[in-house]
Amino acid sequence: MNAQHLDTLPQTTRAPSTIETTVEQARKLFTTGVTKPLEWRLQQLKAMNAMLVEHREDFTQALAADLGKHPSEAWLTEIGFLTTEIAHTIKHLPQWLKPQKVAVPLALQPARASTRLEPLGVVLVIAPWNYPVQLLLAPMIGALAAGNTVVGKPSEMAPACSALLARLVPNYLADAVTIVEGGIPETTELLEQRFDHIFYTGNGKVARIVMSAAAKHLTPVTLELGGKSPVYIDESVEMITAARRIAWGKFMNAGQTCVAPDYVLGTDAALAKLAKELPLAIEELYGSEVAHSLEYGRIINDAAFSRLTGLLEQDLQDDAGSALVSGGATDAATRYIEPTVIHVDAHAALMQGEIFGPILPLVTVGSVQEAIDFINERDKPLALYVFSDDEGVRKDFTEGTTSGALNFGVPVAHLSVPGLPFGGVGESGMGRYHGQDSIATFSHRKAILDKPLSPDTLAFIYPPFGSVKKQLIKRFVAPAKKFRKG
Repeated sequence: MNAQHLDTLPQTTRAPSTIETTVEQARKLFTTGVTKPLEWRLQQLKAMNAMLVEHREDFTQALAADLGKHPSEAWLTEIGFLTTEIAHTIKHLPQWLKPQKVAVPLALQPARASTRLEPLGVVLVIAPWNYPVQLLLAPMIGALAAGNTVVGKPSEMAPACSALLARLVPNYLADAVTIVEGGIPETTELLEQRFDHIFYTGNGKVARIVMSAAAKHLTPVTLELGGKSPVYIDESVEMITAARRIAWGKFMNAGQTCVAPDYVLGTDAALAKLAKELPLAIEELYGSEVAHSLEYGRIINDAAFSRLTGLLEQDLQDDAGSALVSGGATDAATRYIEPTVIHVDAHAALMQGEIFGPILPLVTVGSVQEAIDFINERDKPLALYVFSDDEGVRKDFTEGTTSGALNFGVPVAHLSVPGLPFGGVGESGMGRYHGQDSIATFSHRKAILDKPLSPDTLAFIYPPFGSVKKQLIKRFVAPAKKFRKG
């Protein structure tokens, strides 16, 4: 039966679903006004911090169960990342929320103008599986700090973290945040509800579904997506350190990071030097037997493992110039893929979409301009990493490319700078967050103008329009200025 026929059926009373009730309760709390005072907002942030600190071991174990994360990596990229963001927000929130004065034109004087941030209402946060704690709670920090209530949907593909969050959040953030567990049916039903903002982290295919659902209610969205984040490297850099940093950014979380270096561009000479150093850097990070390293994670599930190994096998079997530099070992039973470096050309299977795994292609280009053209011919990346000590090269990439972020000399680390916005452009996403940008994302900046009734200076522009009023309007209220050409 299609939707058109549903309109002709007799209307019956339907009991609201659990999800519908959840959203209604979140909205009911918001409408009481209890979320607006600064003290309530700070209270929620401190409660989230307490949850993370008091249950650090629980979160560490859940992340190990889902992704094989080492405790130190779990703290660095998830738990500690969040506590740092919370501390930064608590410190600066009173200042960020202060009304901002705005200058009033002479023609409207006397008057006062300002802008004031006010919360949007009920926010939906849909999180991915690769950083299942950080990418659910980091947007919530901004949403709560902005005075909203939140409905959070953790990824069902990270079941240990999802279950833990569903258990702990009600004890620390009761009513302010509600967790909805489940898979596609639950997410679909959530998207049928009316929210005041939807924050989604994931892939472009699902993002289109999210945006389509949001359009029904004219709900604004933030889409944090991914894509192929390139690296450019030349011979001007100290190659040992560059290789170590590229390996660190790429193979963290077994390559399952949205801003991980996806591939490396460089001349034959530069890539030859990098290819020599990368295996040494990988061994330095994870030891000579990576399969036994506690510091190295695992692929999230069998489907992701099969996709990655399939791409690797396809390119290794291809006669189009692919050549293994290092790695390549796999184990399906433990979903282990060795950190792998491989020479490929632009048409390789690994170059057709985001890799999202521990395989690093090296692609030869003839020049800096060829590298810039290569990047610009493809979707705008979430991040772009340039390893060059040549100021001219740096300027060329700064002015000649567009990306969510541009880093020189280091991948991934821009996420750890609270004052930098994080977000994509084009296919890599829309909107931004972290720090003050989170407050802007989850707030409405309301314009406020206050003009006293006396004296009524607007009398100078009320009709009827005589010659004096016309001159006043043209010269003082809405003047036109001539500018010299060139």
